[in-house]
Amino acid sequence: MMNLEAFQSAAREGGFVAEIGIGEGTVQWLRKIPPHMARDTHQRMCIDSMTNSVTVYWVGGLGKLNSKTFRNPSALEEWFQLEPQPILER
Repeated sequence: MMNLEAFQSAAREGGFVAEIGIGEGTVQWLRKIPPHMARDTHQRMCIDSMTNSVTVYWVGGLGKLNSKTFRNPSALEEWFQLEPQPILER
């Protein structure tokens, strides 16, 4: 349970807000607004209490769906610190 709280805290610090509560299920969905960098476009995050992991989904260039799964909160925090590429205007 401690990892879930750490994942939630890292998500809030990374700019994610709750989209749908955890309720009776085992996952919590979050979204990030507003997108300002390419990696941030339409970002969603799924915190899964069964697998004790987080998966971040985002739409990249040319509409490609990308995802990355994290097994520990520190890896998620490090990923947030990476420099994303800016969105190029066409």
